[in-house]
Amino acid sequence: MRVNAYAAPAAGEPLVPTTVERRAVGPNDVLIAIEYAGICHSDIHTVNGDWGPQPFPVVPGHEIVGTVTEVGSDVSRHAVGDRVGVGCMVNSCGECESCRNGDEQYCQQGMVPTYAGTDRDGTTTQGGYSTHVVVDADYVLSVPAGIDPAAAAPLLCAGITTYAPLRRWGAGPGRRVAVVGLGGLGHMAVKIAHALGAEVTVLSQSLKKQEDGLRLGADTYFATSDPSTFEHLAGRFDLIVNTVSAVIDVDAYLGLLAVDGTLVNVGAPAEPLSLNAMSLISARRSYAGSMIGGIALTQEMLDFCGEHGIGAEVEVIDAAQVNEAYERVLASDVRYRFVIDAATLA
Repeated sequence: MRVNAYAAPAAGEPLVPTTVERRAVGPNDVLIAIEYAGICHSDIHTVNGDWGPQPFPVVPGHEIVGTVTEVGSDVSRHAVGDRVGVGCMVNSCGECESCRNGDEQYCQQGMVPTYAGTDRDGTTTQGGYSTHVVVDADYVLSVPAGIDPAAAAPLLCAGITTYAPLRRWGAGPGRRVAVVGLGGLGHMAVKIAHALGAEVTVLSQSLKKQEDGLRLGADTYFATSDPSTFEHLAGRFDLIVNTVSAVIDVDAYLGLLAVDGTLVNVGAPAEPLSLNAMSLISARRSYAGSMIGGIALTQEMLDFCGEHGIGAEVEVIDAAQVNEAYERVLASDVRYRFVIDAATLA
């Protein structure tokens, strides 16, 4: 079936209306009528060519929420009428050690991204800025009824991207967690870390979002543009989650960690980062990275958010506003995630 979509025709060019072909529903496939698709900074990096050549034209979108309209003969987990989500991947080999361990995002043969990837049948994947998508049922998530569907869409990337390191590095009661940046990723990290029971601090360039940060669950809020912040907070945190996609002074942030503390990067700047090894050695600190989460962990995250009433802070837009939204994301003019109403694509 051909469906309406918005695509980037070439690197750096504005997105335009188009149509894309969706495959027929196979035995283990699910056809989803998309309701909402979140705009992720990764979408912008991809279509601008920041992360290398892409198979244009590209339909972005890996924060998808919709309703099941058809299922294949072998599908038992999802049924017509279910509200479901699709995140950053739609396939993996299923056989390597990473896949067997539930870390499909680290598939040793390469997981298949929701857009701009090569699927197992050799076709190019096209994402959620469209009216419908067909996805292998094993990569389709159940969205709890208690979450507004527009607010649920960014959970499929921003939610799991921040939930995964918070869970892995033990955010919870008695743990002091700092979140660098209060943007699309950072605001989710604050909400989730607070719900997990951690003491939460936001580290942002300025105090202009302080009121928001405290409302979302932060206990304290500091401006990193003030040099005294790094003196005052030295050695304080057990875990720092860096959500910004820009170059930071890694050594300065490592200095905020307690002994055995960890700084985890989830933001993906286009430029390389550097550090002095003594920043790690001097207090047995760790510097780590984390990329989304496996399917089981993503479902755990959605269920956790449903239980705690957590959704993203969103601004819903028509599809025709997508290029303006990209400009506003680059200008940090969104609180905190744009979500496309897929009904405006019809």
